[in-house]
Amino acid sequence: MRLTMRTNLAMRVLMACAVNDGRMVRRAGIAKVVNASENHLAQVVHLLASEGYIVTTRGRAGGIVLAHRPEAISIGEVFRHFEAHVPFAECFAETENTCPLTETCRLRVALHAAVEAFYGVLDDLTLADLVADNGGLEALLHMPDPDMMFPKTGCAAGRLN
Repeated sequence: MRLTMRTNLAMRVLMACAVNDGRMVRRAGIAKVVNASENHLAQVVHLLASEGYIVTTRGRAGGIVLAHRPEAISIGEVFRHFEAHVPFAECFAETENTCPLTETCRLRVALHAAVEAFYGVLDDLTLADLVADNGGLEALLHMPDPDMMFPKTGCAAGRLN
């Protein structure tokens, strides 16, 4: 079993937001710390926002923040949103299934049970479980507050050119 890149990136975005709880984080900052293309990340951020996991704000003071507390975000639910469209095996596909064994295949039954067990484990896991007391993750994903890095001065951008 292999997760899609979108699911992998979705989890990285959610963990980055959880580590930086309560603060807007920027997509470019997340892309840098999670070693991802900003273009790929933009697609994932859009999907996370459309599914209600994050809130995005445009503009100079904008960014990304969790829409819910980390304790309320089920990892199994996130995986289902991102992986549901990808059938685990050909025989799981509704329209593209050409396997003649589908109706009598015991492997298909076992695979279905295995996939359900996989999601069952993830259903018991929340975003909070992934980030709580995880100093290593926090060290990797913590992003400094832009206002602390560039204190507001008299110039328009508050940054040196």
